[in-house]
Amino acid sequence: MSLLDRVSTLLRANLNDLVEKAEDPERMLKQIVLDMENQLLQVKTQVAIAIADEHLLEKKRAEQETQAAEWRRKAELAVHKGHDDMARGALERALSHDQLEAGFAGQAEDQKHEADSLRQALNKLNQKLSETRAHCEMLIAEHRRAKMVGRATKARQQVSNGHEHSVEHAMERIKSRVHVDAAQNAAATEVLVPESLEDKFRTMESEDKVEQLLSEIKGRLALNAGD
Repeated sequence: MSLLDRVSTLLRANLNDLVEKAEDPERMLKQIVLDMENQLLQVKTQVAIAIADEHLLEKKRAEQETQAAEWRRKAELAVHKGHDDMARGALERALSHDQLEAGFAGQAEDQKHEADSLRQALNKLNQKLSETRAHCEMLIAEHRRAKMVGRATKARQQVSNGHEHSVEHAMERIKSRVHVDAAQNAAATEVLVPESLEDKFRTMESEDKVEQLLSEIKGRLALNAGD
């Protein structure tokens, strides 16, 4: 790809589209600026070379013009002195220099167009570089802010989820402890509650029943011993 083609590609680059497709937008944007700076340096160098070549070709064209004029002067001198053969030779030299002048003039014109194209490319690239730097700074700031917001959101979600889980776990432990404490309190209440009047009568009746059964057993044993 030629230098101007590469410059044209950079000038047409859509940063927003490139950012959306890039895995690392910040690095990609910095690389684009670096590429444009490198291309700008190359274009500046090419512009300087093109201008120097244009001046050199123009100088050579002027030299041929001067030489052609000098041989024409000599041809006039030869004619004035009656030396037609020398005049013809001088005119031939003049025509040769005319052809060389025309050739250098055409090259100089082409080189001027090339230099003008490079100058325009340099100006556009220079302007595009300034705009791109500012745009990249804005996009990098947006990208960093988006990453920061994403990390903050993720952190809040993690904290929220962890807090909810911790609260639920604590509530379950509290509920379990309450149930255990309630059962223990109920058992203690049953053990420590004072004996009621009904309970006392039931106890007395039970004791009387036991004594009655005991007497019956002793009676049967006494009868058996008498037989």
